[in-house]
Amino acid sequence: MIDLETFKSLAAVELENFKPKPTSLEGDQQEAATTLWQSPDGRLEVGVWECTPGRFTADRSTSTEICHFISGVVEMTDAEGQKRKLGAGDLLVLPRGWKGEWCIIERTRKLYLIQSD
Repeated sequence: MIDLETFKSLAAVELENFKPKPTSLEGDQQEAATTLWQSPDGRLEVGVWECTPGRFTADRSTSTEICHFISGVVEMTDAEGQKRKLGAGDLLVLPRGWKGEWCIIERTRKLYLIQSD
């Protein structure tokens, strides 16, 4: 039998200390995350991330990220200027090579899965 990892109440997962968001463009953003699981080879990571309002850049040049939003509201803008507003319950896939900006409108928490090359 395969040993399955389970995680409940993602809204209540305790996060590490909040720190300034390094790629923040505006808003004095603070972020925190907690890794829930990582593959033995380190190429797949699952965790919970939270960020305060503001705007930041993102670059998925060497990884794919899947985000399931637990709370908050964000507006995503890709490199071509296409915008999409997302919130609690929405799922987003950022394929390898995606570049753009996140605008956190309301403090946001997400479950993330990142697969690196």
